[in-house]
Amino acid sequence: MLETWPPNYTSVFAQRQSRHKKLRSNLIGAKEYYRTRPVEFIEHWVSTYDPRVTGGELPSRLPFVLFQRQKDLVAFLLACLDGEANGLIEKCRDVGATWVCCAFSVWLWLFWPGVAVGWGSRKEQLVDKIGDPDSIFEKMRMIILGLPREFLPEGFSTKDDLAYMRIINPETGATITGEAGDNIGRGGRKRIYFKDESAHYERPEKIEAALADNTRVQIDISSVNGLGNVFHRRREAGQEWQPGRPVSKTSANIFLIDWRDHPAKTQAWYDERRAKAQSDGLLHVFAQEVDRNYAASIENVIIPAEWVRSAIDAHLKVGFGDDGLWVGALDVADGGGDRNALALRKGSVLKHVEEWGERDTGLTARRAVTACQKLGPVDVQYDCIGVGSGVKAETNRLRDEGLMPYSVNFIPWDAGASPRDPDSFVIIGDYNSPLNKDFYGNMKAQGWWQLRRRFENTHRAVTEGLRLSVDDMISIPSNLPLLRQLEKELSQPTASKSARMKLIVDKSPEGTRSPNVADAVMMAFWPAKTTLTYGEWVN
Repeated sequence: MLETWPPNYTSVFAQRQSRHKKLRSNLIGAKEYYRTRPVEFIEHWVSTYDPRVTGGELPSRLPFVLFQRQKDLVAFLLACLDGEANGLIEKCRDVGATWVCCAFSVWLWLFWPGVAVGWGSRKEQLVDKIGDPDSIFEKMRMIILGLPREFLPEGFSTKDDLAYMRIINPETGATITGEAGDNIGRGGRKRIYFKDESAHYERPEKIEAALADNTRVQIDISSVNGLGNVFHRRREAGQEWQPGRPVSKTSANIFLIDWRDHPAKTQAWYDERRAKAQSDGLLHVFAQEVDRNYAASIENVIIPAEWVRSAIDAHLKVGFGDDGLWVGALDVADGGGDRNALALRKGSVLKHVEEWGERDTGLTARRAVTACQKLGPVDVQYDCIGVGSGVKAETNRLRDEGLMPYSVNFIPWDAGASPRDPDSFVIIGDYNSPLNKDFYGNMKAQGWWQLRRRFENTHRAVTEGLRLSVDDMISIPSNLPLLRQLEKELSQPTASKSARMKLIVDKSPEGTRSPNVADAVMMAFWPAKTTLTYGEWVN
């Protein structure tokens, strides 16, 4: 459901005035109400500041009306606090993530007696610079001073309690303190610690060592900054959090906030800013800060991130359905921190993806069977080498005992096998192109390259209006679970040449983990039966 944006601020101001009158008559009840409702507190009382609108139709100070993904972010912070777990917020530029965390910190400061909140960033002036609303502590000062005075603690003094890098609640002893650079984590124990722009620290390992003993809840907030740094490694090792689900205590919980989550940011907004970045020679910066592309500077990426974005809701953009059979693929975890992944498509539309950490291949096979049994006839291709042999054993047992649904058929898929149709030309009908057996190093390379062709065709159909065969395209619904994770994983693998000059795929460039969900998607779409040659036009 699309959110109306911008909000009707005239109505919001009127509601706040009316609410303020009620607040005065029942302050105790109001404080008790907001003690457990940070979203309502923020939306009812917190204001933000944006100097870019000065002189326009709107004032620079506006009520903080949260859009849905920002509300999810508040829930995420609460879940990390309650579960005493670490969180990582991967954000694009200008989606208000830092403002949300600042407002949440003020809420804690008001309603959690004795709480100690820490904030850090790579430079001191980013943490606090008196009078500069771009600094974190000036944001929090503006929030506090914009609240009705009834909420302010007893004995509160703007001079004494809103000091440089230190905000004190004299009534309850709650504090918010700041640190910068290598000093982050040196200021004593904290209930929760926010690290702003943590992908950009010069010596992050020193900071990690200091924070490890001083807080049980560490929240990393950052735009992306390439591969291999601590922020990226933590993000790769973490698990994407979903609203309503418990947090993990053994790995970082990942919260993604993208420009498409902001109701004011349209495709036209994106296209305009991308064009400007390209003309300024800063497309790589745009790719990192807006597209959240860790591999923006990596060469030989098989599926460019731009093509993946074009495929989101391509069936709606181009106008095609999900006609065709169900096909599934199961990527089996090979131990360690690896995870199982299942992908299901109907025709050219991806319908479902999920991943889980179960190491028992028997349980993994049964979970896949359960997910597929109500779909009708479905072929499920599974990674059959190594631990995947356990899936074969379990599905054979189910079949022998009459427990396998008649409609579900498991098919082995060997990534290291010779390419399919080895004596056919890579480009069908082009006799000058190489043979599959001479071009691809193995089945995996062929599968990823064919998936690339699907995305390229889809991108051209969406952006150039070409009429191509639906069987040669791919659509990823925008409401697909793990969508943001899948976007990242699809643009992770790179291509190179083997010693025998054949195409091979590196699924996990240095600093990344195996793209299990994307691997399952690739397997689900290859082998694929097409009615037309790739690139053939439909008149």
